[in-house]
Amino acid sequence: MATKYVLVSGGVISGIGKGVIASSLGVLLKSIGLKVTSIKIDPYMNIDAGLMNPLEHGECFVLDDGGEVDLDLGNYERYLNITLGRDNNITTGKIYQHVIDLERKGHYLGKTVQIVPHLTDALQDWIQNVAQVPVDSTGERPDICIIELGGTVGDIESAPFIEALRCLRRRAGANNFFHCHVSLIPVINGEQKTKPTQAAIRDVRSAGLSPDIIGCRCEERLGPSTTDKLAQYCQVEPNQVVAA
Repeated sequence: MATKYVLVSGGVISGIGKGVIASSLGVLLKSIGLKVTSIKIDPYMNIDAGLMNPLEHGECFVLDDGGEVDLDLGNYERYLNITLGRDNNITTGKIYQHVIDLERKGHYLGKTVQIVPHLTDALQDWIQNVAQVPVDSTGERPDICIIELGGTVGDIESAPFIEALRCLRRRAGANNFFHCHVSLIPVINGEQKTKPTQAAIRDVRSAGLSPDIIGCRCEERLGPSTTDKLAQYCQVEPNQVVAA
């Protein structure tokens, strides 16, 4: 069976809970007998989280192989009972360093190395290679790779990753790529507001991705009118709008 990918991205604000949603999706998939691995993409220039201010970015999590990574990978390990490695965390600095090292070794045979296609192709290759690595005691290849894209869609630093994921959707093939976009539904004066999510979905679509479900973060239960409005203006069915 071809490896399948689940992308979790976010809009409106950062820190919206993508990591918990990505981990929870993994638990649901494991509950039906599938083997799951995870990748976290962090669009900052740091090579890893080891030297980052924990007060600003959160606690640094240390993996079994010594990799110093975002705490979300610790959540993945605990939720899914798996063991990840440093390559399961991709940062802007790490992927740029990887491509520059390849260029210095003559890998590109004198070509002008560019963000597209060389960096985006390297990102796709990295994701596909890591998705094949066993992460549990069975030693078997995972069936599904959950990819969490850190930050907010529309941020300039995320652009190369979004383009790579758009290309990965095509490379993976039909029915092998699923996209959950997490967004905020604020409540103002007792009314659930959908405009921020509508704008977030437009940003995602303008970047070439089309979410399969919209995960709505709200301090209260979504009302039927909110669900219907989001379905109508975001071009999805009502059952594709879920409270997250």
